[in-house]
Amino acid sequence: MSANILGIYETHLPVRDLERSVAFYRDKLGLELAEVLPDRKVAFFWVGKKEKGMLGLWQSGSGPLNMTLHFAFRCDLGAVISGCETLMAQGIQPLGFHGEPVTEPVVIGWMPALSLYFKDPDGHSIEMLAVLPDTPDPEFGVQSHSAWLAR
Repeated sequence: MSANILGIYETHLPVRDLERSVAFYRDKLGLELAEVLPDRKVAFFWVGKKEKGMLGLWQSGSGPLNMTLHFAFRCDLGAVISGCETLMAQGIQPLGFHGEPVTEPVVIGWMPALSLYFKDPDGHSIEMLAVLPDTPDPEFGVQSHSAWLAR
């Protein structure tokens, strides 16, 4: 069965303010809005082509959101390399693996993958990820892209 599973098609997130979150994912991240169902307080976005992936945002009740979630967008290498500048131009702080502000992506050595993190308006952890064609290096841990290149 696992040979038939090619990736995650959809991810759904609880949000406090649907309109604010729609604006963030549409206007700042540039995702294509697929559908808004106001009576259900839900919005859907295509992630890449509609055959590739979908993100659902569901407005929660009035109670506090204590739980945040994480997901990664599969990106091409160039998008992750230029991700800090792209995010900062949208007023979004790029973050490293431990949530620290960064000015370049990090590499997760065991995969290896180039990654850059940021938060959405509800504090969900979002990652831009590109798998690198390099040989995995578990001893590298998680360090900056420039440290990976300098090895």
